[in-house]
Amino acid sequence: MQYNYVVTAHKPSNVNLSVTGNFTGPNDLNLIVAKCNRLLIYLLTPEGLQPILDTPIYGRIATLELFRTNGAEKDALCLTTERWKFCVLEFDAESRELTTRAMGDLQDRIGRPVDSGQISHIDPNVKMIGLHLYDGLFKVVPIDPRGHLKEAFNIRLEELTVIDIQFLHVEKDRLPTILVLYQDPKEMRHFKTYEINAETKDLAPGPWQQQGVELGATMIIPVPLPIGGALLVGEQTISHLNGDRNSTKTISMGPTVIRSWGKIDDNGSRYLLGGHFGTLYVLVLEHDASFKVLDMKLEVLGETSCATTISYLDSGVVFIGSSFGDSQLIKLHQDKDELGSNVEVLESFTNLGPIQDFCVVDLERQGQGQVVTCSGTLKDGSLRVVRNGIGIDEQAQVELPGIKGLWNLRDSFEGDYDKYLVQSFIGETRVLEIGDEELGETELDGFEHSAQTIWCGNIKGDCLCQVTEKSIRLVSSSMKSLKQEWTPDGGGSITLASGNSEQVVVATGSRTIVLLDVSEGKITELNRTEASCEISCVNVAPLGGGGGGRSTMCAVGMWDQSVHVLRLPSLEALTVEALGGDVIPRSLLFATLEEQDYLLCALGDGHLFSFRIDRATAALSDKKKVSLGTQPLTLSRFQSKGSTHVFAASDRPTVIYSNNKKLLFSNVNLKDVTQMSQFNSEDFTDSLAIATESGLTIGTIDDIQKLHIRSVPLGEQPRRICHQESARAFCICTIKVTFDEAGEDVDEHYVKLLDDQTFEVLHTFELRRWENCCSLTTCTFIDDASTYIVVGTAEAVPHEAEPSQGRVLVFEVVERRLRLAAEKEVKGAVYTLKAFNGKLLAGINSKVELFRLVEGDSGGKELASECAHRGHILVLYLESRGDFILLGDLMRSMSLLTYKPVDGQVEEIAHDFNTNWMTAIDILDDDTFIGAENHYNLFSLRKNTDATTDEERLRLEVVGEYHMGDLINRFRHGSLVMRSGDADTPVIPTLIFGTVNGCIGVVASLPKEEYDLMLKVQGALNQVIKGVGGLRHEDWRSFQSERVPAGRPSKGFVDGDLIESFLDLKPQKMEQVANAVGVTVEELSKRVEELQRLH
Repeated sequence: MQYNYVVTAHKPSNVNLSVTGNFTGPNDLNLIVAKCNRLLIYLLTPEGLQPILDTPIYGRIATLELFRTNGAEKDALCLTTERWKFCVLEFDAESRELTTRAMGDLQDRIGRPVDSGQISHIDPNVKMIGLHLYDGLFKVVPIDPRGHLKEAFNIRLEELTVIDIQFLHVEKDRLPTILVLYQDPKEMRHFKTYEINAETKDLAPGPWQQQGVELGATMIIPVPLPIGGALLVGEQTISHLNGDRNSTKTISMGPTVIRSWGKIDDNGSRYLLGGHFGTLYVLVLEHDASFKVLDMKLEVLGETSCATTISYLDSGVVFIGSSFGDSQLIKLHQDKDELGSNVEVLESFTNLGPIQDFCVVDLERQGQGQVVTCSGTLKDGSLRVVRNGIGIDEQAQVELPGIKGLWNLRDSFEGDYDKYLVQSFIGETRVLEIGDEELGETELDGFEHSAQTIWCGNIKGDCLCQVTEKSIRLVSSSMKSLKQEWTPDGGGSITLASGNSEQVVVATGSRTIVLLDVSEGKITELNRTEASCEISCVNVAPLGGGGGGRSTMCAVGMWDQSVHVLRLPSLEALTVEALGGDVIPRSLLFATLEEQDYLLCALGDGHLFSFRIDRATAALSDKKKVSLGTQPLTLSRFQSKGSTHVFAASDRPTVIYSNNKKLLFSNVNLKDVTQMSQFNSEDFTDSLAIATESGLTIGTIDDIQKLHIRSVPLGEQPRRICHQESARAFCICTIKVTFDEAGEDVDEHYVKLLDDQTFEVLHTFELRRWENCCSLTTCTFIDDASTYIVVGTAEAVPHEAEPSQGRVLVFEVVERRLRLAAEKEVKGAVYTLKAFNGKLLAGINSKVELFRLVEGDSGGKELASECAHRGHILVLYLESRGDFILLGDLMRSMSLLTYKPVDGQVEEIAHDFNTNWMTAIDILDDDTFIGAENHYNLFSLRKNTDATTDEERLRLEVVGEYHMGDLINRFRHGSLVMRSGDADTPVIPTLIFGTVNGCIGVVASLPKEEYDLMLKVQGALNQVIKGVGGLRHEDWRSFQSERVPAGRPSKGFVDGDLIESFLDLKPQKMEQVANAVGVTVEELSKRVEELQRLH
């Protein structure tokens, strides 16, 4: 049986809702954004949007609205979830957390949930909250004058098919009034108003109504007083209606679908409207002195992402939230630019959603998977390359094999930019000088170029210091002449050295440690001591944010596998730490990351010890060990965007950085780095110089973060993707929307071949009219050496309920072009394709068919049907292992089939007796299968191999159930991280999934004892971490669907997001959790960090 750990590697990025107001403080302008089950709060500053809080909500956020009660200084937030829970939240400025002012359950025992999505609004006079959750019912939550919520009640609505409901802006002495846009049984649309009396708990007909509005009317926009009334937005017209003034104004517009709106002015005279193809409009209401609307004007401002939500912030700055592409922060300008647009994009917020398909590939051939997703819709469609780790953007490269050391030097001590790059080789030192955007070799007169440099740096007093095996040389920065030289006593040699801007520590012979002052242009020996055994490494880097100046401590690594911290200048031992094992320390480094002081110790086998160090006493604590490679590590500090980080050079180079006072490790996408130095020159700002066995690379480093996303815009919507290794190419299926002469949109479907490095389109194959691409795979066939790309299509003819025709197209990549090798007309849609033991499996409407590729009568290739299995509703998904076939049906959950080669037949051996509408399936192991369904749940099934009766053997037993909270579109086997080379670390199999909301997650199969421990941790965390708004984690993760409306507790899965939040807890809360589980904080932290490294 499988025990699964579910965690998100990339959080949901689709923006579903956004609001603006004064939430964190009376004078703060906040943007609050909902992304599926996450709530993000930003503060608008002159520099842009500053993140204040990113918190999970234990529910899918359905509605979001800010309001302010009488006498309050700042706004409160009303939030509802799709499971009918609601809460009112406020921001606590001291703790920087959300507090719950009110909460409740809005669920009714009877009633049919609305199909079009929940509607929740707050009366502009803050007398009540109105919600439309069930057909024919309007729920009211009264708010008293003190801002307290009273008991909710339902009012029956005559209108069953409600399109939209909004509160109108009315005078404070009037009853709250709603405007209802609805559709009658004849599919005609009308609107009417109602006044709500909270005392009598009933509706009274409002002041105005209208029969027969535009059939395409979908949206009501309430207009504030003094203008009043409401805007009714359709597909061809916009009307302003105001029954109080008995006035109506209507303007026409080109056919479009307005998806979103945002108010610009408080008086409601200007609105932003977002079209479904990304066109941004401004609607202006022109009125007279009595605020009666005389006319309306609609103007196109420009193009943005397809907007789901529009929030006007201030001074022409607007947030465009999108579920279809990247969200944007834009600025509106009064004058149009050269492209005729008033829109300037200030910032883009990456959104992977909706992920319709993805594949896992190793493009850099480094043994690390990258996820390439089909993301976005319509014009915002793109491919996104998601990889774990940090990339280097190469600026220059020099072939210089054999570099043993690397240092950057400024022309003067006070200089802002580096001018020289010193490289050390066996028996010589070379210097590169930057000038006129070129690197050229030079010599520094005071340097010993015929010796290997051990350490080098700029020294206070405007000098350069070079340490070689023979001596320490102090060189004038301006004259480049030798000022002073120090040599070891008795002709001994220097074996190790470390320095800063005022001090140098060297090891002479094998055990002597010497401290020297090198500031102010002279070398002075301050102290020396004898070590207890041979010395393997030293470090005297000063602690602190700036990293400059004099150090008060020196770290020394010994051959007896210990680290000594010595006080300077006395060289007395403050701390001795035995590392254990039989591998010596090879590199030491003091570093201050996020104001926390660390001592890092790298070993010769690729392991790294990290310690927190007390600057006053040198006491070491919080000892942790992690594997970063298999070869010796060399540690060095560097600055990036104002923060200090550490580079660990080895066979798998890693950047060590801190986030929330926690050390994180992100691998660099290079191999076998031997040395690294910061190199911040005028021509190469914020760059790193990196030495490998073959040469020297100078480049800039990506943002220091866990996942990196590269966008490949397509301008059309990608639906399916596969990678063909032999052709070094991706194949994608896309939909392009164009417009005919009548202005109607027309879909064009293509199969495209793209280079897997440059993403250049190599070849395009256009499908027939009405022909949609449904499936795509790569496949090899028996007795055929070629690898083929196979596309399954359906002819979606208008007015045909289910496709009756489709094709299977077999392409061969010849000279980087798609050549149609074979095609097969089939009776139905080819929803899924799967390579199967040298043959091809296809799901065609309600059957599974197995094809062979054979020689045709005319000399070409053709697909021949071998056998089929019928009796399903719609075969949407197929996976295979050996001769077993897992089938995912539209509504009949999963079935297990087997292929019998001797009989040439496919037979069903077991199926799930439950009804589940499937969205993705995969095979975890020989007996366990995983599926995702349309109520955002995950579940796992097990084959009953030990069953004693035929009936039990026919049943796939449910062994796991879990509410994911997002719609999963695809599972793929693979890993986002480079697996550790440790022989003693068991490899945990992982499955990657992609969701509609742009989330990338991992399902990892844990050993039972690990799962049991994490289940205890999950329970303990639920006692310590309380859900925002009183929402419970157990309810959120419970399996709930139409057939299980009450929900069942999750089983067989643990929530990795909750478990990994343990590492962000305060120490006392960590202690509380660890005590409840029965392990130490250190042991639990180590176990959780190991799981965190799975993604």
